[in-house]
Order: sequence, then structure tokens, then C-alpha cells
Amino acid sequence: MEKRNLPNATVVIVLGALSMVTCFCYGIIGLILGIVALVLAHKDLKLYRENPEIYLNYNSLTIGRILAILGITLSIISTIFFAYLISLGEEGMKDFQQNLLEKAKQQQEMNE
Repeated sequence: MEKRNLPNATVVIVLGALSMVTCFCYGIIGLILGIVALVLAHKDLKLYRENPEIYLNYNSLTIGRILAILGITLSIISTIFFAYLISLGEEGMKDFQQNLLEKAKQQQEMNE
């Protein structure tokens, strides 16, 4: 029997990478892409476990799963951070921004 590629391994890598790239778009886009990648990876993993000797690109599937998990994790952290910023309100955001500017100035002074 000739060996073949897992059907969704390339898609899982692409979606996993996109979930990492888009995780800072308020977290939602990266979260959705990561979950879709994990669902597709689970389907391919099931196929691979049934007949491991006929599939070639199991490593690609593993890499895609890892990227998807990292993308989901970063998306959740990003979502929590943006929710925190929104909960601060307008005045709290101004204070947050002012503190960041002060810290940046302190860093520049220390580096000079």
C-alpha cells in the first residue's frame, strides 16, 4: 500500500500559524482559528492512530497542533487583557497610558 499525506495536516499548520499571528486582534480571531485547527487535527490524529503505517506527514500535524495550542493560549491572554482595559474605562485607560509613557521615559534615561 502506498503512503499518503494526512488530509488536513497542511490546513492545520496554516490555521495554527494564523491563530498565532491574529491572537492580538482582540483575541477572538486567533481563538476561533486555533479551535478550528485543533478540531481538524483531532480528526487527522484519529485517522493516523487507525493506520499509522500509511501516512507520511504526522510531524506536520504535530507542529500544527502545537501552533494552534499556543495561538489559543495567547488569544485567551489577549482577550483577558483587552477585557481588563475595557473595564478600566476612559479615565483608567488614560492613567494606564500615562504610566506606560513614564516607564518608557525612565527606560530611555537608564539606557543613555
